[in-house]
Amino acid sequence: MSTFHLIAPSGYCINQHAAALGVERLAQQGHQVSNQHVITRRHERFAGRDEERLADINALAQLPGENIIVMPVRGGYGASRLLAGIDWQALAARQQHQALLICGHSDFTAIQLGLLANGKVITFSGPMLAGNFGAETLDAFTADHFWRAISNETFTIEWDGEGPQCDVEGTVWGGNLAMLTSLIGTPWLPQIPGGILVVEDINEHPYRVERMLLQLLHTGILAQQRALILGSFSLAQPNDYDAGYNLNKMIDYLRAQLTIPVISGLAFGHEPQTVTLPLGAHARLQHAEKTQLTLSGHPTILL
Repeated sequence: MSTFHLIAPSGYCINQHAAALGVERLAQQGHQVSNQHVITRRHERFAGRDEERLADINALAQLPGENIIVMPVRGGYGASRLLAGIDWQALAARQQHQALLICGHSDFTAIQLGLLANGKVITFSGPMLAGNFGAETLDAFTADHFWRAISNETFTIEWDGEGPQCDVEGTVWGGNLAMLTSLIGTPWLPQIPGGILVVEDINEHPYRVERMLLQLLHTGILAQQRALILGSFSLAQPNDYDAGYNLNKMIDYLRAQLTIPVISGLAFGHEPQTVTLPLGAHARLQHAEKTQLTLSGHPTILL
């Protein structure tokens, strides 16, 4: 079995019950769960002081062992404070000789993209301890896709997507849209021409989602991609003022602005059901009656 090594680079885990349930569930499956003290650590709204949370990240470069899955307790906010202090080169060197399988999403996207930009380190955008493994009912779809992603050198995700027919290949990357756009103009945003960009978000009105995507368009990032995949945009609810404008109308508008295919409908993001994607891996996206995303070139674990 594997060791889950916990980190807490972002917000304090207010749902301590969920985190404890996640630990218990993983232990019942035969996994070790290390560094559990970060679950209860707190400073203001954060899961510890900046130097404590930064130390969690930098310590990964010397973390001994194999078959280690590194997983944040939760997201929130706080990772952006750490970026300038992370020893990117040491973490990249650690990955070259014995790769940790680093998995998370939401606020953690900032660190994941920094690793990809500064060391070509592939990480997994997928479940975290409290929100996913600590859910009252562990979603079978999410668990299956997580283990499939981290244990198979090549795997395929299939869904009923919407968009034009396409068959393209490139590096898959992305994650949380708000975190990605916050990195524009910084050393922590990867430069990936010919990529397949996948984005998701939560608690963002459709016009805010549109505004962030237009920022990617206006900076030339979207024009460099071979395709854009839209995951879930949880709680992106229009209101009476919108007068018919909604997420689907936003997507229609976006498609009209782009020459690359925009494929929507992927279960990816802040939902109980989410796939796991290896950011930085090679991907082939095929869309006709069904949509298939085949991924390869990422680190795996021995089960």
